[in-house]
Amino acid sequence: MEKRPNIVVLMADQHRADMMSCAGDPVAQTPNIDWLAQQGVRFDRTYCQGPLCMPARASLVTERFVRDHGVFENSSEIPKGMPTFLNRLDDAGYHTAEVGKMHLWMHGGRKIGHTANMIPFLLDLGFNDAIETVGKLATYGHDSAYTDYLDSRGLLKSYRAFIGAQKHCGAANANEHKGDIAGWSAAPGPLAIEDYVDVWHGRRAVEWIEQYNDDKPFFLWVGFPGPHDPFDAPAEAVRRFAGVDIPMPKSVARPELPEEDGPFRTFLRRMLAYSDSASMDDAAIVAMRRAYYANIALIDDAVGRVIDALRKRDILDDTWIIYTSDHGEMMGEHRMMAKMVFYEPAVKVPLVVRPPKGTVARVVDEPVQLMDLAATFREIAGAGEIPDSAASSLVSTIVEDKTPVSPEAIASENFGFAMFLTKQHKLVVYEDDLSPVSLFDMQQDPSEDHNLVKDPAFRGVVESMMENHVRPFLATKPLRPHQPSPSRKR
Repeated sequence: MEKRPNIVVLMADQHRADMMSCAGDPVAQTPNIDWLAQQGVRFDRTYCQGPLCMPARASLVTERFVRDHGVFENSSEIPKGMPTFLNRLDDAGYHTAEVGKMHLWMHGGRKIGHTANMIPFLLDLGFNDAIETVGKLATYGHDSAYTDYLDSRGLLKSYRAFIGAQKHCGAANANEHKGDIAGWSAAPGPLAIEDYVDVWHGRRAVEWIEQYNDDKPFFLWVGFPGPHDPFDAPAEAVRRFAGVDIPMPKSVARPELPEEDGPFRTFLRRMLAYSDSASMDDAAIVAMRRAYYANIALIDDAVGRVIDALRKRDILDDTWIIYTSDHGEMMGEHRMMAKMVFYEPAVKVPLVVRPPKGTVARVVDEPVQLMDLAATFREIAGAGEIPDSAASSLVSTIVEDKTPVSPEAIASENFGFAMFLTKQHKLVVYEDDLSPVSLFDMQQDPSEDHNLVKDPAFRGVVESMMENHVRPFLATKPLRPHQPSPSRKR
């Protein structure tokens, strides 16, 4: 029987799709991700199923849309017993492991002690072993193998003081610390490069590869916490980009708030406040982007070390390697930061796949879903099906250059809103009352500056998309453990 290949997934957190050299960015330093692209396939239009950590990751794991698994914010979890692609890989004889931030459980509003206490939860999802950590901001309130490392180096107290001073430090400590630092701040953190969060995670992933000695093929998911905000790359890393002309966003026009009160106005107003948009000038955008590039470069260095570890163990050509992210990052587009909105920079993710022994380098322009990766992993592993899966395998596209199976309208959801993207238009609706809240002509207005939803000339476009895509998609009642936050009064 032919030995089945290993699978290594390298997932960054909040890495937007276009900020890689192989995607045409003139500044990004990503030689190792570029190497994967030179030996594999880069999917140029990969959309997450929710531009927020937990919704996107839950859709990937379950192969379901957000409304069907219920994780529509970072405040609920995959229902117990819902099948995952990890369960199927485990059933198929793969050793399934993770190193890093999976963010499949709620980081805010709960006390867990050490992340090792969450291992039973992760085992239920289908992992066989887990070295679980959290993101930069949640490090303030949760212990993990990474904080153990910082503590052993005498660095944890200063790092947590830095994190606690951030304005947007999440539910885990939002009530305890109200920092004055703007969300777009790019002040370097207190750690040297060797101690930086993504460098440690890359090092730990290499150790896992070096120590693995089972006869089973393995599936290893490496979750880098960066380049998620705070934009805290060490000063030494930022100096790599000193004197570099940092590209500005395609558009810095802030979105117009709807005149009428309602969930979408509330949502946009909160997003602009979260981004400190009123004080985000061009200099702030440049500094933020420079630090973001620096963090991406450190992740790319780690990707290179993982590739080298596979090569040294003589299993590089027996391994599928995937680089991706859970969602994108606005990075100053429309004077906004973070994600959660349905603009292209937030909802598109990088996706580069190198099969064993490589293939002819190609770029796929057809849109695909991030959760298609799960069906891809199952096909690679020869694993069983998931009932009612909404994902389509990309194996034939990668290996045989076939056109991917893409839905007529790409859907993405969070906070009770849903996006529907066709070849020309992008429509966003509020799910609870099916009210259209934004419409963009993606061919005439790729920067998404002009919301046409109230334009009488586009009434027919809106109604056509509602009839053909929105109403059928939203016909089934969603899993909702609580009311969407934009419609809750504060």
